[in-house]
Amino acid sequence: MTTTFGTLEPALSVRQVLTLERVLAGEPEVVAGAGQLDRPVRWVHVAEAPDVGVMLTGGEMVLTTGVLLAGDEEKQAEYIRSLHRAEAAAVVLGLGRAFPAAPEVMRRAAERCGLPMVVLHRPFPFAELTEEVQARLVRRKFAAVSLSESVRTALTGLITAGAPLQRLLDEVAQHSACPVVVTNLAHRVLATAGERPAVDDVLRDWERIARQAGGSEGDGWIRAELGGRGERWGEIMLCGYRGDTATGRVLADRAAEALVLHRMLGGTSAHTWEEQSAQSLLTDLVSGVVPARQLLPRARAAGLPVNRRTFVPLVVHDGDAAQLERVLRLVGLSGLVAELADGATAVLLSLARDQNASVLVANFAARLRSEAARTVVAAADPRTAWDDVPTGLREAQHVAEAVADSSAALDLPAVVRLRDVHLRGLIRLLRDDPQVQSFAERELDGLLCPDGDDLLSVLRTYLATGRNKSRTAQLHHVSRPALYRRLEAIQGRLGVDLDDFEQAASVHIALLAHDAQQS
Repeated sequence: MTTTFGTLEPALSVRQVLTLERVLAGEPEVVAGAGQLDRPVRWVHVAEAPDVGVMLTGGEMVLTTGVLLAGDEEKQAEYIRSLHRAEAAAVVLGLGRAFPAAPEVMRRAAERCGLPMVVLHRPFPFAELTEEVQARLVRRKFAAVSLSESVRTALTGLITAGAPLQRLLDEVAQHSACPVVVTNLAHRVLATAGERPAVDDVLRDWERIARQAGGSEGDGWIRAELGGRGERWGEIMLCGYRGDTATGRVLADRAAEALVLHRMLGGTSAHTWEEQSAQSLLTDLVSGVVPARQLLPRARAAGLPVNRRTFVPLVVHDGDAAQLERVLRLVGLSGLVAELADGATAVLLSLARDQNASVLVANFAARLRSEAARTVVAAADPRTAWDDVPTGLREAQHVAEAVADSSAALDLPAVVRLRDVHLRGLIRLLRDDPQVQSFAERELDGLLCPDGDDLLSVLRTYLATGRNKSRTAQLHHVSRPALYRRLEAIQGRLGVDLDDFEQAASVHIALLAHDAQQS
C-alpha cells in the first residue's frame, strides 16, 4: 500500500510576510534591500534595544518603532550594522512618533549591507504579526516532523517486508514526483526510478550532470550522501524536484537512511548494486523488450564508453561475475558484466575502433582459462552499431548454450564463435520447433523410459566420440564385450543399425535435439 507523504508548507520569506493581510493593513514600503526579499524568516522578534544584534541568532525579522534611536544618527547606523552582523532576515520600522518618515541614515546603511528594510506607514499592532508568523512557523515545523516520520515509516516497512532496492526507489520517486538516481562515488548510475521518459532525459544529459555533481544544490537538484561508519560510498539524488526545497531535503535524507539500512540488513554492498545495474541493463538488451536506443543513456550513465566504439558481446557459462570483472581489469578492458539465467554470465566489451577485437578477446579468454581450465568464452562478431548489440548478445548466448554440457567442450578453442558449433548450434536454434521435438521423440522412443537412461548415456558418448568403441568403453569404465552388449541393446530398442552412417546421423541429430530441449 502506498503512503502519501504530503508536502511541507513553504518556508516564509520576507516577501511572503509582507503579503500577509495583517501586514498589508500597515501599508508596508520596502525602502532598502529590495533584492533580498526572498530571504527565509526563521522567527519574528520585537526589539527596541539599540544593541539588539547580540540577542539574535540569525534569520529573524526584527520589528521596531525606533524610539530609542531617534536623534542619534550613529546609533541608527550601528543598529542596522548589528542586524547585518547577526544575519537578521529583515528589519521593519513602524513610522510614528519616533520617525515620521524613513530615516535616511538607516536606509543608506541597510542598502549598503543588503538588509531588507521595510517601513509601515500606518500604525500597526506588532503582536498580531508576531502571532500569525509564529503560528505559521510552528505549524511548518510540526509538518516537517510529521513528514519525516511518515517517510521513514513507509520505507522501513518496505525494508522489513523484504522489498528490493528498486521498490524503495519507486516509492521515493512516486512521492517526490521526479526522477531518482543512485550513484557510486565515481558518479556512475547504479539505479534509477521515476517516469521512464523523465529518467531517460536525465540519463541522456548525465555526463554534464555528473561533472556538476559536486556543486551546490539548486533548481530542484537535491542530494543526500550514502554511507556509514565514516565511509561514504554513494549518493542519492532527486532530479528536478519541483516542491519546496525543505520537503525535498526531508525526502532525500529519509531515502538515504533507508538505502543504508537496506544495504546493512540485506548484506549487500555498493558493488552488488553495480552488478544489479549491469544485470538489469544486459537482461533488457538480451530480451529485446526495450529498444536498444532507449537503453543507450542507461549504458552511458553506467560508465560504459559508447561513442565511436566497437562492442563485443560475450557469454561464459558457469562463469563467476566477480572473477570476470577482475580479469577485465587485469587485461585493461572496459565492459559490463552481469549474470543471466541458467548460470550464464554476459560480458559486453567496449573497445576503441582502432583496437583489434579478436586479439583482445583471445587475451581475455586465455587469462580466464589460466584460472579455470574448462572455461569457454562464447563470442559474437563485433558490432559497431549500438542497435546491433542485442542481436550480438543473443548470438553469444546461443553459442554458449550450444557448447554447454558438450562432451567435446575440452576440444573447443578458448573463444567459441557461431562457426565453431556446427550442427549442435543449428539444433539449439530449432529445439523449440514442434516438428523437431516430434522427430527426437520418434527416433529415441525406445530409450525414453526410466530404464533407458544408462543406455541413452552410452549412446551419447558413442556418437560424440565419433563411434569410437574403445574410447566409449574407457569413459564408461566397462569392458569392450560389455559395451558391445549395450550397443546391441540400443540398436534393438531403436530398430537401427549404428554402423550405417545415415541411420547413426539421424539418431545423433535426434539426441542433440533431445538434449537441447531438456536443457
